[in-house]
Amino acid sequence: MSAPVFLVDPGRIADAVIVLDGAEGRHAAVVRRLRVGERVDLTDGAGQVAQCLVEEVAGWGLTCRVSSRYDVAPPSPRLVVVQALPKGDREELAVELLTEVGADVIVPWSASRCVTRWRGERAARSLARWRTTARESAKQARRAWLPEVRELAGTAAVAELLAGAALPVLLHESATRAVSSLPVPDAGDVVVVVGPEGGISDEELSAFAAAGADAVRLGTSVLRTSTAGAVAAGVLLSRTARWVP
Repeated sequence: MSAPVFLVDPGRIADAVIVLDGAEGRHAAVVRRLRVGERVDLTDGAGQVAQCLVEEVAGWGLTCRVSSRYDVAPPSPRLVVVQALPKGDREELAVELLTEVGADVIVPWSASRCVTRWRGERAARSLARWRTTARESAKQARRAWLPEVRELAGTAAVAELLAGAALPVLLHESATRAVSSLPVPDAGDVVVVVGPEGGISDEELSAFAAAGADAVRLGTSVLRTSTAGAVAAGVLLSRTARWVP
C-alpha cells in the first residue's frame, strides 16, 4: 500500500526534518493515528515530494525525517475542465472525481441553464468548498500537484479558454463524433467544457463553436454533469503519456 500524503508549506519541504503541524498534523496524528517508524510522503502541492519516516507523534502532529526526495514534472498536456455548476451536493462529487482522474485546472462555470447560482456570500462559500474538496481529493489520489480551482467564469471567459486551447472540447449529447476519436496533443491545454443539467443554450453553443471547440459525445447514454467531466477526462488522458508512458 502506498504511503499517505500530506501537504506542507513550500518553505518547509527542503528541510531535513519536517514538522507537520496544524490541521494536517492533527489529522495525521489523531485521525490517521500514524506511528513512529511509519512512512509518509510530504508534498508542497507544486511537484516536490519528500519521502519521510515518522520520528515523533504528538497531539499537535508529527516530526518527520526525510529519507529521500524527488520532483514531479508539471503534467503535460494540461487538462482544464470547465464544469457547469451542478445541483446540490453533486458539486463536491464533480470536483472530487475530476481531481482523482487528473484534472489540473477546474473552472466553475455559470451557464445560462444552471439551476444552482453563486451569488454574494454563497459564491465565496461554494468556491472555498470546491477548493477544499480538490485539496483533500488530491491527497487521497497521492498527487504531487494540486489542481487549481479558479474563480467562477461566465460564458465569454470560457470561450476565451477554448480559443487558446491546444484541444478545445465541448461535451454534447447530440454530437455525432466520439470523444475517443479526438487527436490528443502532447503539450498545451486540453480544455473540456461540461454543460449543466438543463443543457447548453444555442447562444453558448455558437460562442464555443466560434472559439473552435469540437462538439463530441461520450457514448449512447447521457451522463450527469457531475460525472461526465471525469469520464471524458479519463478517455482523453488514457491516450497521453500521462497514463501510458
